[in-house]
Amino acid sequence: MSTHYYFSWFNHFFPEELVEWLHEDIEDRQSLVMISAQPSDYTDEHINFDDISEWTWLNQANLIFDETHYIDYRMQKEDARRLIQNASVIFLCGGDPVQQNDFLAEYELSDVIKHSNAVILGASAGALNMAAQWLSLNNTDDDAETGTVYAGIGFDHFAYESHAKRDYATFVQGYLFPLSEEIDVYAAEQESAIRVKDGRIDSMGPLYLISHSRIQKLRERWYRQYQVEAFNCLE
Repeated sequence: MSTHYYFSWFNHFFPEELVEWLHEDIEDRQSLVMISAQPSDYTDEHINFDDISEWTWLNQANLIFDETHYIDYRMQKEDARRLIQNASVIFLCGGDPVQQNDFLAEYELSDVIKHSNAVILGASAGALNMAAQWLSLNNTDDDAETGTVYAGIGFDHFAYESHAKRDYATFVQGYLFPLSEEIDVYAAEQESAIRVKDGRIDSMGPLYLISHSRIQKLRERWYRQYQVEAFNCLE
């Protein structure tokens, strides 16, 4: 079972504790494969990794790889699949989750990623697409009735929500409540992360569990095993 990280967004760099987790989990640093959430935006042949926030976070955390690859429409499908199969770490980048979801389907990457032994990282849009489900709202009113529920890769059986301008005040208004009747939803503010490792969930930063239309803040380093139903460590 691979280890999965769901990141919201970090304005500058990874928190110290998260860096410790990543150094513990990422022992193989041969190949980093990053998957764009804006796969149509780039046309230049050269990729400047200094302009990619997610790469900068890793670099500042001294997580340096022998090879780094960036997958978008400039790369052939067969090459993308081969790189993913051989990756030490796969990072689904932030951006437009719908574009990324469509790209994963078109390039037939989801199953390849899901069956990889790599450590899987996802930031914002990428974290949404790692989860089992996520909600895309079609307007700015946070009206779930006009939203679309997308299926993600489904590493873990929960839904995920991460948007930079959303926080507890918006989550508590209930636009995620209908989805939470079907599946647990983890809603993240900025500067937060979830690690799923060996069936255990650890968290840091401002995160909320929404289940059956009830929202509860998670304590840092909160965890549960998937088979445990009681939320004894919730505030």
